[in-house]
Amino acid sequence: MLTVKIINTSTKALPQYQTPLSAGMDLCAHLPLGSIALAPFERKLIPTGLFIELPEGYEAQVRPRSGLAIKHGISLINAVGTIDADYRGEICVPLVNLSQETFMVEDGMRIAQMVVTSHERVLWQAAESLSNTERGSGGFGSTGK
Repeated sequence: MLTVKIINTSTKALPQYQTPLSAGMDLCAHLPLGSIALAPFERKLIPTGLFIELPEGYEAQVRPRSGLAIKHGISLINAVGTIDADYRGEICVPLVNLSQETFMVEDGMRIAQMVVTSHERVLWQAAESLSNTERGSGGFGSTGK
């Protein structure tokens, strides 16, 4: 298990896994002055009160919550967002309301998921050609039957 340093300036619990096999931890809105209205097609940056220090070779991915997406049309502007290991600022969630109705973001509301994962850095090798595959250069929708 990976240990990650975290500062929590909110009154909410630290992010946690909701089930034993969950990949993501819920992030909660930190809105000490009250709720925020998110009008149709509006986007706002929602603070969490969390600051993290990831080890080298790791990133945190911030993802939409499927329940908010299907029930209310709430998603992330840049779904998926990446928090790099050298970022030390507050984790904020860029929400967008894709519905026709105003949505109220409440203090403590679970607004996104965060998945911490390792990654590799690449060293590019210039080439004149690539190996052949069955798919080849087929793009979007090319593998559908």
